[in-house]
Amino acid sequence: MTELRKKTVNEIADMICGNDSEIFKYRSSSYLSEFFEDCDMEQYVHDGSTRKWWVASVLDEILKQPTDNPALPGQSFQTVIQILMDRADNAETDPSRHAALSELNMTLAREGLEAFYAEDSLCYIRNTKAGIEGRSGPVVERALSKDEIDRRRRLETFIDAASEDEFTEKVILPLLQTLRFQGISIAGHKDKAMEFGKDLWMKHRLPTGHWLYFGLQVKRGKIDATARTKNENMAEVHHQITMMLGHEIFDPDINKKKLVDHAIIMAGGEITKQAQHWLGERLHASQRSQILFMDRADILHLFIVHNVPMPDQERADTVDDGIPF
Repeated sequence: MTELRKKTVNEIADMICGNDSEIFKYRSSSYLSEFFEDCDMEQYVHDGSTRKWWVASVLDEILKQPTDNPALPGQSFQTVIQILMDRADNAETDPSRHAALSELNMTLAREGLEAFYAEDSLCYIRNTKAGIEGRSGPVVERALSKDEIDRRRRLETFIDAASEDEFTEKVILPLLQTLRFQGISIAGHKDKAMEFGKDLWMKHRLPTGHWLYFGLQVKRGKIDATARTKNENMAEVHHQITMMLGHEIFDPDINKKKLVDHAIIMAGGEITKQAQHWLGERLHASQRSQILFMDRADILHLFIVHNVPMPDQERADTVDDGIPF
């Protein structure tokens, strides 16, 4: 679920309708229905009411749909933007659609979003604060080699048997180091009160030279929205995330305290859609854009394709050399 300002939704509705515009195609009642059909949303058929307000109500409904990444609107809304900005619908006054893109971005800017054309000539959305692009999509697993499949099985076996500290120190930490995060600091689990919701924090340098700070909450098992049984309790996760976003971390490299820009929830099991929605509904809109999820499938994929050293290799390499002292 994504919340956009009413003004933003209304302005995008005007663009879809083509009201008082020389750069957006005018769409009458039947063409509005055709527009949403092109978006693979045949259920939206114009009912004869005022076009702008009807489109705005459809957009509100679309924005309530689940999103794979809290930093971006859901895929259905991104599809609407892609169809709206189809370069084949260019006006004579705007053959390259640069003017249309500029007008759309003036609207999206108030939400911290930006539309852009990629190499495939399709229009995508990025979050300008998080640097996350809609075209990235979920982590896609490529075909693994026989050796990689074997390594993946070994990693799964290790995660299943590991404690939460072992999972953090021997799986998550090497993975983050391989992905070039810097300043990784583990809070540990001996004194929960001193963690302020973070199991560890780290930073990543952007090409512009700016730094983004991340706090991580690591759970070894599955995270869902049910009451505590064998699964993690979302109320506890919510409390830890709220603490994480509200407390500063100290960066010794610059001798300053910084608030984390993003909170990452990492789990050795599945993070269910219900759990993500439960958390999203209880966080403020500004906080939702700061939350990122990585579950077992994401971790396994990244660990294997980036060839991170196996956590069980350490044990295999620690062999008694037989020296009697």
